[in-house]
Amino acid sequence: MATDLYPIVGFHFNVTFIGLPKAKQLQVGFQSVVGLHVQSESKTLREGGENRFLHQLPSNIIYTPLTLKRGIVTEENRALTNWCQEAFQNHIKQPIEAIEIDVLDEQHAVLLRWRLFHVWPMRWEIGKLNAEKGEILIETLVLKYNYFQSI
Repeated sequence: MATDLYPIVGFHFNVTFIGLPKAKQLQVGFQSVVGLHVQSESKTLREGGENRFLHQLPSNIIYTPLTLKRGIVTEENRALTNWCQEAFQNHIKQPIEAIEIDVLDEQHAVLLRWRLFHVWPMRWEIGKLNAEKGEILIETLVLKYNYFQSI
């Protein structure tokens, strides 16, 4: 008997910025999203009289920065560009409420959703200009966030 259970593909997704200045909610297309990563630190504890090992106890939770890449388009998603410019040119780092990352199926229905909270730009990079190659100019945006939840 055949089943409809297939692994979820990672190439059909949406990224939505919630709470951008001058745009309450903005959906932006990206080429790649990397950084949904969480890990627990550990704290080492010595026990008096026990010298064979050290106790490793769970400590803080660390969330890695989120890296978004896309081809640069002119005048599209201006609210996102303005938010980055305010942060890096005017030194006004205004965190936004959240970012939602949705993985979609063939009918564009949401299969998985992650919500990242208290997001602010950490790095904004324009790709390499090279007249010898006919490549798309890539914009990389690295964002810091407090935590994420699977919704």
